[in-house]
Amino acid sequence: MIPIQGYKGARVAVLGLGRSGMATCAALAAGDAIALAWDESPETRAAAEAKGIPLHDLTKTDWSSVAALIVSPGIAHLYPTPNRIISAAISAGVPVDNDIGLFFRSFATPETMEFELPPKVVAITGSNGKSTTTALLHHILEQAGRPTQMAGNIGKGVLSIDPPQNGEVVVLELSSYQTELARALTPDIAVFTNLSADHLDRHGGMGGYFAAKRRLFAEGGPDRAVIGVDEFEGQFLAGQLGQNPEDMRVIRISSGQKLAGPGWNVFARKGFLAEYRRGKQVASVDLRSVKGLPGAHNHQNACAAYAVARSLGLAPRMIEDALHTFSGLPHRSQLVAEAGGVRYINDSKATNAESAAQALQAFDRIRWIAGGLGKDGGITSLAPHLGHVTKAYLIGHSAREFALQLGDTDHEICETMDRAVARAMRDAQSGDVVLLAPAAASFDQFTDFESRGQAFIDAVTARVSEQGTPDEQ
Repeated sequence: MIPIQGYKGARVAVLGLGRSGMATCAALAAGDAIALAWDESPETRAAAEAKGIPLHDLTKTDWSSVAALIVSPGIAHLYPTPNRIISAAISAGVPVDNDIGLFFRSFATPETMEFELPPKVVAITGSNGKSTTTALLHHILEQAGRPTQMAGNIGKGVLSIDPPQNGEVVVLELSSYQTELARALTPDIAVFTNLSADHLDRHGGMGGYFAAKRRLFAEGGPDRAVIGVDEFEGQFLAGQLGQNPEDMRVIRISSGQKLAGPGWNVFARKGFLAEYRRGKQVASVDLRSVKGLPGAHNHQNACAAYAVARSLGLAPRMIEDALHTFSGLPHRSQLVAEAGGVRYINDSKATNAESAAQALQAFDRIRWIAGGLGKDGGITSLAPHLGHVTKAYLIGHSAREFALQLGDTDHEICETMDRAVARAMRDAQSGDVVLLAPAAASFDQFTDFESRGQAFIDAVTARVSEQGTPDEQ
């Protein structure tokens, strides 16, 4: 646990008692602060009380006696409508923060400054790929024998990690919800993977969404920034951070294009990762046989993790060896099974059209399971990427809507995951890939994308164990 600094003896309100809120209460207590815990869900409040957390009704609180309000990331503080408790705190002049802000103000202590190698924090944000990049970098550091912890939007909450060791690297995945509100953002290395439209209602549009991501780089000024430049926003951000084209504090990364220029560049083309410094190639890695990172989108993730690892002093060959032992993350281009020459890939995390497009470009001869609770625009933007789709098997609330947007692509409305897997397995031939990349939210049939992915895994595993019987159950 990271004890909170700066609030000793103070009353600090905590709104939202999920994973981050519960960890915040414990970390405040460890820092001798008084946590005023509240959640607007009666069920969540009851669960907190059962764990010994005393509750304080923040709808009736006297804000004049409260030093700060700490908010869980899922609670809106600005758009589309601010939460009533947050609005009351702001009106009373009470500072509003989150667990990420508390982490950065509390991570460094006099003890850590006495280490021979002070611990470092790497923070990774972006629209797509940040979870894989975070897990991949953590894996590379582990393989290199560096002490490391992974937290944030993946793994543990940031305040639940252990106090850092000498030379440790803490790798954080941070969402736009987390970067937008944190009052302190001071990573040693910050990573921006890419940008595509998402959470626009929460941020008041694309400009607000980009601004939330940009805060990670603008607020604290990391010692080094790794920036994906395949979108103009990334190019703009890299240009703002660098003092000149030769500034080695900015590493530009890309998947699909060669990056020229006198600075520090890492890019992947045709399955090969290349590192250039001052216009000269210094290293190359063959990514084609790295099974845990299929497709151009994962090659961008590899570029980001590679760039950070190089910034931390790791040798190219050491990084390359670690890439080959990375098995990937569940629900993100996850190889579930291979039977009869057919591969079954779970990419349930592809919850929007942009991330599904990346998955569709990663494989040939795809039998595509898609659908769920569709987002604005549906899958119309995927038309250029349907050439590899042999047939689509559509599920969930948006199945019929998606069917109308598929044009001449062969498709079948299956409604349920179990039926879609059965039909795809019935039709699949050796060399095909049965791919779950829904391009939609999961909340129509499942509690989250993880449970949707698990339903796919269970359906595939059951049928493969029956020797791949294609008949419907």
